[in-house]
Amino acid sequence: QVQLVESGGGLVQAGGSLRLSCAASGSIFSINVMGWYRQAPGKQRELVAAITSGGSTNYEDSVKGRFTISRDNAKNTVYLQMNSLKPEDTAVYYCNSVTLRRLDYWGQGTQVTVSS
Repeated sequence: QVQLVESGGGLVQAGGSLRLSCAASGSIFSINVMGWYRQAPGKQRELVAAITSGGSTNYEDSVKGRFTISRDNAKNTVYLQMNSLKPEDTAVYYCNSVTLRRLDYWGQGTQVTVSS
C-alpha cells in the first residue's frame, strides 16, 4: 500500500506560480513512476506530468515549458512547479503513483484555481 498526500493548491492570478507537493508513505520502495493528473469540471482526468524512479520525465503538451516535475527521494516527495499559470490550468490536481507491479494509487486531490 502507498499513501499519497498532496498540498500546495490554491487561488492564483493568471501568470502566477504555484508549487504542488505530494508526500508518499507506506510501501514507497515499490514505486516506479509518480505523476500529476488534473481534472477540470466536465472533463476527463488527464496526465499533466510524470517522472520515473530513474528521473525521466514527460509532460502534457500544453504545460511544456511552464511546469516542472521533480522528486526528492530522501523526502519521498514529488513536486510540480507550475509557472505562467493560465485560467485553463484550473482543475483538481491529483498525485498518482504506479508500483513495479503496476498498482495505481491516488491522492485526495488539491484544487488549483487560476483567475483571469
